[in-house]
Amino acid sequence: MTRITTAFAAACLLASAAGASAKSSSLPSGPAPRPGPDILYAKPAVAPQLTNLKPWRASPTLVSGATAYRKGEFLYQDYLYDDHGAHDLADPTNPQASALGDLFSMPNGTYTYPTGPGYDSNAADLVEFRVKPLKATTAFRITLNTLQNPALIAFSIAIGGAAGHPYPFPDGANVSAPAKLFLTVHPAGKTLTADLQHAGSDTAVTGPRPKVKVDLKRRQIEVDVPHRTWNPRQHVVRLAMGVGLWDADASAYLLPKLTADATHPGGAGTTAKPAAFFNAAFRTDEAVPSVTESTNAVLNAAWWRDRAQGAALAKNDISQFAANVNFGKLARRVTDNSAIPKTGPIDRILASHFEPGQGADFTHQCGFGGAVNPASCVPEYRGRLQPYSIYVPSQPPPKAGYGMTLLLHSLSANYNQYLGSRNQAQFANRQLPSVVITPESRGPDQEYEGLGAADVFEVWADVARRYHLNPAYTEITGYSMGGIGTFKLGSQFPDLFARAQPTVGAETTNGVLASLRNVPVLMWNNATDELVNPLLYTPTANELASLGYRYELDVFQPCVSLKCSPLFPNHLELAINDQFAPAAAFLDTAMVDTNPPHVTYVVDTKRDHSVYGIVGNHAYWASNITPRDSSKLGTFDAFSHGFGLGDPSPSGVKAGLGTLTGGNMGTLTFARLYKTWGPAPAIAKTDVLDVNATNVAKAAINVARAHLDCKTVVHVHSDGPLTLTLQGCGRTISSP
Repeated sequence: MTRITTAFAAACLLASAAGASAKSSSLPSGPAPRPGPDILYAKPAVAPQLTNLKPWRASPTLVSGATAYRKGEFLYQDYLYDDHGAHDLADPTNPQASALGDLFSMPNGTYTYPTGPGYDSNAADLVEFRVKPLKATTAFRITLNTLQNPALIAFSIAIGGAAGHPYPFPDGANVSAPAKLFLTVHPAGKTLTADLQHAGSDTAVTGPRPKVKVDLKRRQIEVDVPHRTWNPRQHVVRLAMGVGLWDADASAYLLPKLTADATHPGGAGTTAKPAAFFNAAFRTDEAVPSVTESTNAVLNAAWWRDRAQGAALAKNDISQFAANVNFGKLARRVTDNSAIPKTGPIDRILASHFEPGQGADFTHQCGFGGAVNPASCVPEYRGRLQPYSIYVPSQPPPKAGYGMTLLLHSLSANYNQYLGSRNQAQFANRQLPSVVITPESRGPDQEYEGLGAADVFEVWADVARRYHLNPAYTEITGYSMGGIGTFKLGSQFPDLFARAQPTVGAETTNGVLASLRNVPVLMWNNATDELVNPLLYTPTANELASLGYRYELDVFQPCVSLKCSPLFPNHLELAINDQFAPAAAFLDTAMVDTNPPHVTYVVDTKRDHSVYGIVGNHAYWASNITPRDSSKLGTFDAFSHGFGLGDPSPSGVKAGLGTLTGGNMGTLTFARLYKTWGPAPAIAKTDVLDVNATNVAKAAINVARAHLDCKTVVHVHSDGPLTLTLQGCGRTISSP
């Protein structure tokens, strides 16, 4: 944990008030307090895997499943955590499949790693492949997500060959691909060596032996093939490759068995000759998940974009995965990024500030009945590199920038949950277009706590650096655990969001809902939800109603379609129906009110994780709100007369009926309960601040943002001692 704290502290020292490297207009800026947590504004993290040493110079694409030509190098970026081999028979000892914890984020491949040290459930996870011609050699480089012990892994590259004429990879890989030559890098004692062999005969190619370099810090392995041994000149050369594990005793690839043990992988079922590769390169057309796949979503999953890989390896043939590399373009140093998608659904790679460990850890279940609190739980995906999904509208950004819609994934799901859905596309292609982002949040059950919360804001910052965003045009939404996360993060950092739209979610601590005074909420829930039932979501809606806030609760009737989920027919009804146009219309073009006349904020210190830069003690123009008793909620309410506007009058609770059409299940009916606000009444504009506080020891006010000055008259009502600082005034007010 020490290295995590140190890394974040260093990042914060280098961050500017609006984010050191973010486009100046893409994150909130202006007078303090800045909205959101500190991690949102931290300087970009540096992941060693994404850095270069000579002769490598090109920046990575960071777009999974894409290729590019840059600075005389050909690059392929793979997907993260997709290293699960062939789709055979699941390993019965696989902890990832226990307790339904990863039900909607199971990989397609069934391979599991040995449980011994160095494998980390991730040792053969390809991050990037590169090749470039040098003066006397052709250099190949692979980057792995995890690399602790090079003696455990091996990889092979198929060079040349013609489609339709596959040959078996050497060293017992049990995989075929077209090739003239095979280049294999594998352990030899305490070092790595490389063999260049003729396809079909496995005889060595005449000439000097290729040389291998290992960079443990960068988790990169380079192999240089002398031109006297093989020279691509300026031809177009077909390449294919796979990464697997090595059996030192057999001097061959290590093959999976039925179940994993300390030294053998599992998940091969009864297959006589299982493929050795856990991960194959050049998969530029992997399937995306579909909300209508029913049991296929679990039995033939595509959540990690590895369905084609799983099927090909199960057939022991990866002929369909190849890159035709133009060495003439490399020699001319042509820049060609045309194969990198620019719009629509995209999987991207993030460099995180935090790495509790290399690889993955599936031995814990963190949230919703898990043995460990998700705030302190070791997440499933521990590494420095983290994946996320983004949908970029085809329309150009408005002059002020794209909106940003945070779409949080469900329990047991992953960052690709919405990749092929209307949910994602409809939230993006609104009247004013918005990018839509779904972070992995470090796993399926982090509940947007701890590292799971930090990942959300690290992704947000990464998107702000890469796309022109309007920082006032932001919303938060999500499904199930994502709906719960909508309330959780929305209440903790309300001044980041214009509106909130949780689907089949609820707030687990309804006392924090007072923070949503200036954030209208649209709740979609189901009357007979098996997981988030009326006993959970009704108190949330009732609390919003009792506060007099703008909210709507739409309660849908039970699922009766044949398309209902066999496991959770009502909880998943709205996901499978996949019609979110009215929710997108609710989000509309609303902008964050950065300086509202009335601010209410509830501090819940249990949701703070300072080690990750996640602390909620401020909103709008109120900050440093500190409870006297940190074990209880602290509520701070401040109303400024300096705006000349009073509180809008809320309506009574209204009721109605509605229908949702255009989805996969026909017409769905729902009952509505909602409250609205009338216009804000004009009041006398005076230099007066009214403060009401419960369990708050101290707080601060930015008087300029509150439309006040340093001579403002402050009326304080508190249940105990409160010290109020008027920032920039040299003035504090103490209430007994």
